Amino acid sequence: MRLGVSSRTALILLFGSLLGSYFNFPLAQFPEQQVASAQVVDYFGMRYVIPAVTEWPGTVIAINIGGAVIAIVMSLYLLSKNRLWAQGLIAAAGVTVVCRLLAHSVPGVGIAEPVFVPAAATAVITLLISREYAASLAYIDGSLGTLIGADLLNLGKVPGLGASIASIGGAGTLTAFS
Repeated sequence: MRLGVSSRTALILLFGSLLGSYFNFPLAQFPEQQVASAQVVDYFGMRYVIPAVTEWPGTVIAINIGGAVIAIVMSLYLLSKNRLWAQGLIAAAGVTVVCRLLAHSVPGVGIAEPVFVPAAATAVITLLISREYAASLAYIDGSLGTLIGADLLNLGKVPGLGASIASIGGAGTLTAFS
């Protein structure tokens, strides 16, 4: 309700994001390089399992339907509906900077950052900018700031990661998986 959408719409958004997180739309492909395979990588207390790869044509850059497409569309809707263009830009820029500073490339895994960083940065920045529109602004800057700061600004690091696919918006960050 605080987002300004009905309970039914919020439920559809939630399930759309969850179901959409299983689908990636390919955008580009980098040529074949060394691939990481059948390993477990620890990063900030999280264990990433890199599945075994038998055939690998190169790294595919894809956009995740639930984590990127739905999040972007909903963010644009909230920006427009609530006329939060200035506040949304400032808040998203703040989260973008935090995520960009703390995101690191992890070979075979992708671009990773401490798990709670986007949520904590979003909460602090949102409350500093607007308590009245906190719910909408949190969705906007949490989604767009993380996508821009962790994913888009780190696309240049993807070719050397040795991953079969890098999903923009997948698992909350640009996550490579096989």
